[in-house]
Amino acid sequence: MNRTVVTDESELSCPTDMAYVVAARTAETAELGALLEATATGDTGAFSELYKRTSSRVYGMVLRVLRDPGYAEETAQEVFLQIWKQAGTFDTAKGSAIAWMMTLAHRRAIDRVRSEQSSADREHVYETRNYRDEFDQVTEEVWRRFERQAVLDCLNALTPTQRESLTIAYYGGLSYREVADDLGVAVPTVKSRIRDGLIKLRGCLGVM
Repeated sequence: MNRTVVTDESELSCPTDMAYVVAARTAETAELGALLEATATGDTGAFSELYKRTSSRVYGMVLRVLRDPGYAEETAQEVFLQIWKQAGTFDTAKGSAIAWMMTLAHRRAIDRVRSEQSSADREHVYETRNYRDEFDQVTEEVWRRFERQAVLDCLNALTPTQRESLTIAYYGGLSYREVADDLGVAVPTVKSRIRDGLIKLRGCLGVM
């Protein structure tokens, strides 16, 4: 029996029907963008619909960072209050409505994590920001183009060690050293896994 061996994991592609995904994302992008623009004018009905269609995603993002349902619920509500107040700053030229909202959610969650930690933890703040900014560039582009399932498919295309390191570092808001201690490996190993994981994630999703 002939077997095809994949030697380069960067060649792996998402098994999702991308034509359907792109069409669905395009439609959603237009609809959520219109709701956000209406919210900026003070339209409470539009804001209510926006909340109904996106609150589970915002809460999910916040929960992955905070790991506490109570804190996550409070922070998610703060995110939507911020969206209501700052909807007028949304710029379609810079990305989709959901990308903008998820970025606000992630940053507020990270701020909540930091507020619960010692202000003296300088290394944590520096290292978290260092790889968070790079990962944000990927995830913002991902939310413009693909449904959540496509992201999950591509994360599953990474090696287990890359996926584990990247998930703990980004969603857990941990520093390289904290991730290394958690996994019981050297700091350079963690940095290499995160870097290689980001590269392969870009390749899988077609993000340049």
